[in-house]
Amino acid sequence: MKITCLNDAFFSRLETLSLNLRSNLAGYFGGKHFVKTYGQTVEFADFREYQLGDDIRRIDWNLFSRFEKYFLRLFTDERQMQVQVFLDCSGSMGKETPGKASYAVAAAAALGFLAVQSMDKLTFRFMRGNVSENPFGTIVGKNAFFRAMGALQDLQFDGDVDIETCVTQVTDTGDNNGITVIISDFFTESDWKKAVDYLVYKKRQVLLLQVLTPDEIEPAYDGRVHMLDSEAVDVSDPKNMKLTITRGMQKAYAEALEEYMEEMRAFCAKRGVGIISVSTERPIEQVLFGELLKTGIMS
Repeated sequence: MKITCLNDAFFSRLETLSLNLRSNLAGYFGGKHFVKTYGQTVEFADFREYQLGDDIRRIDWNLFSRFEKYFLRLFTDERQMQVQVFLDCSGSMGKETPGKASYAVAAAAALGFLAVQSMDKLTFRFMRGNVSENPFGTIVGKNAFFRAMGALQDLQFDGDVDIETCVTQVTDTGDNNGITVIISDFFTESDWKKAVDYLVYKKRQVLLLQVLTPDEIEPAYDGRVHMLDSEAVDVSDPKNMKLTITRGMQKAYAEALEEYMEEMRAFCAKRGVGIISVSTERPIEQVLFGELLKTGIMS
């Protein structure tokens, strides 16, 4: 699955963007994200009066000579956050829909690039069955990121995925130290909502990126068809069925899809979770420079 958009020009356009946290960050020192606390950077932030126990090396002696009071110089604090990208590698994301798989991978790569260029820690989690694979470990820096890109383009999409288990069983999720993105079509029987609630409990900033094909948004099927579930074990699986598609069924599907997506939006809104639903017919750049900017996760 060679993804043609993952080239130097694509990543160069992303260099003007960065990931943005809406809340304060309890991450690692040494990153590029300013937080509300004061730290040890070279950028001046404010003064405050000396209090017993403060480090006397931070006293501003010029102010003491003018006011005969002790004042400390305070500097901004910058932190490094942990960015996690969970990618649904089920059959519905890739089987007979190569555009959907490549779109999801391109989105994951773009978000990963924004993380490493801000000196953040990055992990790609590939969800298969009830297992969340982490083949690259923690990625720090562009060199490590581009080494992972080759393997990212060779991903296989098959079977089904239990999003809840894949997310909640990760032991190093972290607390209040970064962003978690889940990329999926969310056409699953697993309880993905529990995965989101778990991440919210861990005080992660969460974004759901729902990737759909035009046929999934507005099916063009008509007449008698043999529907094969992309996550079915074989052709005899009861998920597969023969149907006669009528206009009434098309209307019912459209209403059910809209109801499901509205339910997703309402669920996420109550928890302060970002959600974007995109069609693969839209250029990936429009999503990155448009929809993601609107969510506030990028700036």
